[in-house]
This record gives sequence, structure tokens and C-alpha cells, in this order.
Amino acid sequence: FLLAMFKKIMKGGGHKKPSKSESNEPSSYNLGGSNVVVSHASRGALVPPSQVTTATPPPPITSVTPLPLFRDVPVSERQALFLRKLQNCCFHFDFTDTTKNVREKEIKRQTLLELVDFIQSGASKIISELCQEEMIKMVSLNLFRCLPPASHENTGQEPADPEEEEPYLEPSWPHLQLVYELLLRYVVSTDTDTKVAKRYIDHSFVLKLLDLFDSEDPREREYLKTILHRIYGKFMVHRPFIRKAINNIFYRFIYETERHGGIGELLEILGSIINGFALPMKEEHKLFLIRVLIPLHKPKPIAIYHQQLSYCIVQFVEKDYKLADTVIRGLLKYWPVTNCTKENLFLQELEEVLEATQPVEFQRCMVPLFQQIARCLNSSHFQVAERALFLWNNEHIVGLIAQNRSVILPIIYPALEKNVQSHWNQAVHGLTANIKKMFMEMDPELFEECQRQYEEKQAKSKEVEEQRQFTWKRLAEAAAERDGVGGEDYMITS
Repeated sequence: FLLAMFKKIMKGGGHKKPSKSESNEPSSYNLGGSNVVVSHASRGALVPPSQVTTATPPPPITSVTPLPLFRDVPVSERQALFLRKLQNCCFHFDFTDTTKNVREKEIKRQTLLELVDFIQSGASKIISELCQEEMIKMVSLNLFRCLPPASHENTGQEPADPEEEEPYLEPSWPHLQLVYELLLRYVVSTDTDTKVAKRYIDHSFVLKLLDLFDSEDPREREYLKTILHRIYGKFMVHRPFIRKAINNIFYRFIYETERHGGIGELLEILGSIINGFALPMKEEHKLFLIRVLIPLHKPKPIAIYHQQLSYCIVQFVEKDYKLADTVIRGLLKYWPVTNCTKENLFLQELEEVLEATQPVEFQRCMVPLFQQIARCLNSSHFQVAERALFLWNNEHIVGLIAQNRSVILPIIYPALEKNVQSHWNQAVHGLTANIKKMFMEMDPELFEECQRQYEEKQAKSKEVEEQRQFTWKRLAEAAAERDGVGGEDYMITS
């Protein structure tokens, strides 16, 4: 009986101690909220590498640690290494103190360089959606930050002229530049799938990029300009949203702050966009010209972005010649009264617009236009007068004037005569005399008629002035006689 019982126990009827080989089976652990399969080396072949490296992000790390190069690990492990390197780049450091975290900063910089090279080498087509998502998260963590206040903010000082301010240079630029470069390489890569990428480069991401255009660092604005332009070109679904968001920045600049660092860069992007507008032009685009571009002539710091603004305006006129009248009347509406520097910019832009203007549109606005040009001809600031006179050096403009000389010459003839008779600058004298000669040769009869009308008007003005002086003289004599007779003060009431 005892022998039978012993055999039963030995066959497994009771509890047995696990064998050494059984204790090595893989187990699942929850590390930092992520389910990571931990496999011992002796049983590694049981778990395919793809399941380990691409299923979930690696557990978070607490410090920047050196990692192997991509070329030093098998291809199957590169995506996992890519994620670890992204984690390394999520750490922020104080760049205002060059003595802090020197080793960690250098590790991060080298890691960013490796990531840029990895994406540039065509890895976009092989990295998983998880890797792309984590990469955009890392980019966002580094780029999207509160910009430092402008030099005039919170100091109680009067805002300085933006043209004269020294540009603020971002101390963390050695790292920021590489993050921007990584984002740029990802966006422009032909291997980047737009359908996948648009999930992470979404409207929220674009808005945050646009906020950074107010950065005072010109290097950062240049990268932002290139990246946003590429996003606009690649992600067609975002185009209306980007245009609307840029418009909102312009509205706030024009009507509220008149301070923004990136107006020129945004206009540069728009210049390229306008160049690609299809004809006939949409009503949305014409409203953009009327409501945004033309009012951008109003703010004081126009000199900073005028070149880009002028390019956009001229693009519209070249695309649709019927817009010339709208543009010229818009310029006249915002024409500066006391700012001679700004007036020179307007005259320069006006010449470019007129060069693209057709005769029919020119005739619609020529009367108010040459009334303003006549005022510029008589400006006491010689550069303004000179710039206005230079309009006659443009063959196309001279052609338009010649076709409509019967209307234009009577408007500007008094200004030309006034310059010849009394302007203090000799260069203005010479240029005015040349223009008078041009009109005389163009139409002698019209020129003589304008001269006669001017002389009659001057004679009449002289007669009125003499009559006024005579009246004042009589009043003075009457007052003297009254004072001599009575010597009393009188109050005249009505």
C-alpha cells in the first residue's frame, strides 16, 4: 500500500517546484505606464525584434544619456534607438549660463545632428507612425515657448524705432536651429506621407508656428518662413486655414499693436502664394488685397516690410490689370502727410504699380493721382520732389501721360512753374526744366494754353492781393483818424 502511494505522488499528484528552465519564461511588466515585454537573453529568440521596438514608446528617461550611433546597431533596432534619441532631445537647459550642463548640452546637440542626418538619408519612408508622432512632440517641446518680451515692454520706456533696435539673438539657437532643420527635412522629404504627417502637423501646430513669427531673432524667422512655405505647398488641406491665420496676424498689427517682428517674412510667403493664384481671381483674394495689403501702408514701421508689401501689391496688378485703379486709390488714401521717408517709399511703389497699369485703368484715377504728384513736386524735402520728378524717366509712364496730357498738364503745370521760380534745390530746378521742355515739344499749343491760364491766374491773384492790401491800408488810416479825434476806446458789437 505504501509503495502504491509513493508512486502516485511521484507521477505529479502533488505540488512541484518549478524547474530552472521554466523560471526563464518571458513576463510582462508595466514600466512608466507602458507595457514593455521583457525577454531574457537566453529566450530572446522567442520574441521577434519588430514587436519589441515598434509596439510602444520606450520608458521615460530621467537624464540625457549617450546612445550608440544608428550605424552601430542592426536595422531592426534603429526605430527603437530613434525613439530613445528623441527622448534625449526633450530635455531643456539654461543657455543663459554657459557653464551649466555642458556635457548634457553637447550630447543633445550631437543627438539632434544624428536625427537630422537620419531623416535626410531617406529614413522617413521606413520610420513608423509612432516615430513620426514622437518626433513632432519633441519638436513642439523645443520650439513652442513663451518668447521674451520686446525691449520696450515692461520697462516704462517709450518704444524705440524698430529699424534702430538691435535684434535679440536667442541664446539656445545652437539647439533650436537643429530642431528647425529636423522639422524642415521631415516636411520637404519626398518620403514623408502627407496623409500620415497631417495628423501631427495639424491646425494647432500651424498656429503655434505662426506665433513664433514674432520672434526678434531674424535667424529663427528665416527658418519659420521656409518651413511654413513648405507646409503650405505640401499640405493642400491646410491652405485656407493658413491664409486666414496670417490675415488675423495682419489685422492685429494694423489696428491694434503696430508691433510685430515677422510681418516682412509673412509677406514674403504671401508674395509666392499670390504668384500662384489662378485666373480669374477668387473674390477671397481680392478682399485680401483691399482689407489687408492696402491698409498695411498705414502703420509707422512700414519701412521694415515695404519691399515685400510692394512686391505683393504689384503681383496683384500684374495678375489682374483691373485692380490698378483700386490699388492707386488705396495708396492715395494712406498717403503720408509729414513723413518724407514714407512718402519716398510710396512714390517708389507707385512707379512699379503704374508700370503694370493699362491706359483704361490709368484714366480712372489720373486726376486725384496727379493732384497728389503735383503736391510732391513742390515738396520742400528735395528727395521727395526729386523722386516725383523721376517718374518722367519711365517710358511706360511717359506714354500714359502723353496719351492724357490734356488732363494732366493743366493739373501739374502750376507746380512745375513754382519749382522753376522758387525751389531752393538746384537738382529739382534742372529736372523740372527738362519736364517742361518735354511737354513743350509734346504739344506746343497745349503748353502755351496752360502757360496763358497760369499767367492769368497769377495776375488775378496779384490783383486780389493788391485789393486786400488796399483795404487793410484804408482800415488802418480810419483807425488812426479815430484815435486822433476822440482818443477813446470803442467796442464794436454786431
